[in-house]
Amino acid sequence: MIRKSVGELLADRAKEMPNRDALVYPDRGLRYSYSEFNDVCEQVAKGLIALGVQKGENVAVWATNVPEWVSLQFGTGKMGAVLVTVNTNYRSSELEYLLKQSESTTLFLIEGYRGNSYIDTIYDLCPELKTAEPGKLESKRLPLLKNVIIIGEKKYEGAYNWSDLIELAGHITDEELKARMASLDPDDVINMQYTSGTTGFPKGVMLTHSNLTNNAYNIAKCMELTEQDRLCIPVPFFHCFGCVIGTLACVSVGATMIPVQEFDPEAVLLTVEQEKCTALHGVPTMFIAELNHPNFAKYDLSTLRTGVMAGSNCPVEVMKAVINKMNMTEITICYGQTEASPVITQTRTDDPIELRVETIGRALPNVEVKIVEPGTNRELPANHQGELCTRGYHVMKGYYRNDEATRETIDEDGWLHTGDLAVMDENGYCRVTGRLKDMIIRGGENIYPREIEEFLYTHPKVLDAQVIGVPDDKFGEEVMAWIILKDGETATADEIKDYFKNKVSRHKIPKYINFTDAYPMTASGKIQKFKLREQSINLLTI
Repeated sequence: MIRKSVGELLADRAKEMPNRDALVYPDRGLRYSYSEFNDVCEQVAKGLIALGVQKGENVAVWATNVPEWVSLQFGTGKMGAVLVTVNTNYRSSELEYLLKQSESTTLFLIEGYRGNSYIDTIYDLCPELKTAEPGKLESKRLPLLKNVIIIGEKKYEGAYNWSDLIELAGHITDEELKARMASLDPDDVINMQYTSGTTGFPKGVMLTHSNLTNNAYNIAKCMELTEQDRLCIPVPFFHCFGCVIGTLACVSVGATMIPVQEFDPEAVLLTVEQEKCTALHGVPTMFIAELNHPNFAKYDLSTLRTGVMAGSNCPVEVMKAVINKMNMTEITICYGQTEASPVITQTRTDDPIELRVETIGRALPNVEVKIVEPGTNRELPANHQGELCTRGYHVMKGYYRNDEATRETIDEDGWLHTGDLAVMDENGYCRVTGRLKDMIIRGGENIYPREIEEFLYTHPKVLDAQVIGVPDDKFGEEVMAWIILKDGETATADEIKDYFKNKVSRHKIPKYINFTDAYPMTASGKIQKFKLREQSINLLTI
């Protein structure tokens, strides 16, 4: 077991392999060795200390896969602030909720992404920022938020920019940073990621140094990643896929991180060829986009060997194409959830293709997995369907400011109840067979129907709403909403969709909207979502 902070893990690599490539952005001409990258992260850590950020204080980052994101991940890992990751698709109401619930005092953000101005959003939420002195924001809606730092060089009213942070670092000595690092405990929370809940409100998953460093190392070992490897990371950092299975797994063994700032299939192919990447991560839809790109055959992918496909079920033909056409003969499949840091099970590089597409692998080292009868803790024998539960170093510390939800998810014996139905064979290999919860997985993004239903209830014409997932060839699942309107009201699907715009992430907006007078019910008056799903599938296949 690794008993080190995230910051110490990086410092160790810098001592062992100072000149090896750590972080590379070929499109920016940026290339840090482990020694250089460690120095950058120390500057970021000092800058945060100079801002007055304390150990355990929550610092949010709202950005794509920019270099500063990685520097923040390991910089906070050195000085003990908790990095709160913000989904790049978030809109104002989601951001406001996250910043309030997480009690974040500091927000790092880029200027915008995909037509969504992050700058405008933060000024709308905190109009006081325009007249505030940097570092002294007093916001009515976000009273705990004090520091806003723009990732970039442009100056904005009331905010610091990235250069200001690095300049502030000069006020902190090496000794002060060493003292802060020495005060960190591997069991301290260092990362917080928000996952939607069945109650409709996102919950902050508290992950410790120990959760993350050990999970990352074991993932790297399962894919046989070493200091000789160069990993292309096109998956977003705000998910554990990007910042644990990606960046942290690399640092755990001294491999090279080669991020793609915003996913584009040709950018991934070009990066792999240019940088001679040996490993590549992605959700199935990403691999499908790469394989089907018209210029796919132009690129030399012969250096590829391993990587991780995760996020949703992997179709067998996609896996075969990735192995045969992309040379990823040792690609692995991961299964898990944010609450498990995130990986619970993984296939191994020498597993036959059948196991890599029909199962989610077996438990990581030092991780326990069992299948129990739903609603009880009674363990079931091999090949019986039940709820997948897990216990070990990887289980989160809990949900931030939500003890009740924590108790519902982690039982008194330390078992995390995933809410996924699965079957485990005699060799420990598992297959996910269904879900106890209503979660929709669209292209690797988890979407909770209750969250969308709660939002639909705020529409003045909507009396009731039920949201389900329906099968989709491209994304695995799509969102469908069934709506009962208030008496005398009329509405169109486009009108409902317009209501979501700039308030809710695009991937959560229902693709299909149907109006109805009633839902299928049980005798006791409970809505039968499975019947609604059957009706939906029949409707869509007519």
